[in-house]
Amino acid sequence: MSSQLDRLALNTYIHHMVDNEQAALSEQDLQAMLDRGRQWHLGETLRQGGSIIFPHAGIQDCGHQIAATAQACLDSGADRVLVVGVLHALTDELQDARVRVANGADVTQEKYWGIQGPGLDSHDNWRGEFSLLHFLLLWDAEVKRRGVKAPELILRYPYLAGGTPESLPGIQELQAIARDAVIVSTADAFHHGIGYGEPPETALYPEQGGLDLAQRTILEGQAILARGDYWGYNQHCVTAKSDGRDAGQVVRYLMGRPFEAEVLDLTYTDTTDMYNSPPPTWVAGALVEQRVISA
Repeated sequence: MSSQLDRLALNTYIHHMVDNEQAALSEQDLQAMLDRGRQWHLGETLRQGGSIIFPHAGIQDCGHQIAATAQACLDSGADRVLVVGVLHALTDELQDARVRVANGADVTQEKYWGIQGPGLDSHDNWRGEFSLLHFLLLWDAEVKRRGVKAPELILRYPYLAGGTPESLPGIQELQAIARDAVIVSTADAFHHGIGYGEPPETALYPEQGGLDLAQRTILEGQAILARGDYWGYNQHCVTAKSDGRDAGQVVRYLMGRPFEAEVLDLTYTDTTDMYNSPPPTWVAGALVEQRVISA
């Protein structure tokens, strides 16, 4: 991805895209996504202390994966749901901080080090964030369809976990929440192609080896995270071009146990227009189950 990327313009583009995608959905479309989500039954995974990762790419491509996550949260029977979002680096200031930390800078000296979200007395970059907008739409649709009272939904956006999620300002609040909540998170764990800096000679189209590479890469990252290697996972996310580096570290820390990961479903969203780039330029959309390993 170009270092000259206009992050403000990209943020505006993405928000318009999300608004347009959601506005284009009919009630029938929403119900179809919810129906597709029912092919998985993941409530027990959450009840047992595991977690689910859902994407935030194009809703037409991965809405059924997001729906499955919302359904699992409701099926779990929990009274509280903690949803850990991605805080994208959509300003140069945020991006520069992320690069410094990945290069080994002292994360404790960074202005935006910490956890953001509704109701917190902290930075408010999360107010311009889009990573949970599709989840919230499908959550509301599933709650309405069931005709139930929704559990308490708590949204949090960690930034700059930096290999030490245990020291992240605000982590104690999340530990307290996690004691009686189920936990899910979002990540687009593999961005690929010319628009993301891949040379044309090695850039793969999704159906011509790209999705196979995505699956292998995602599972490699999950294996690193499962064993609690937080810094190794942080650096994996740099090379995989995954935006889940902070959410992933925080959720694994809150889970407190190793897990086995499985990619249950894998699709993609074309992002050539987003980056004004030649194809192939795309992001994988993966539904990942994290099942805790019993002692």
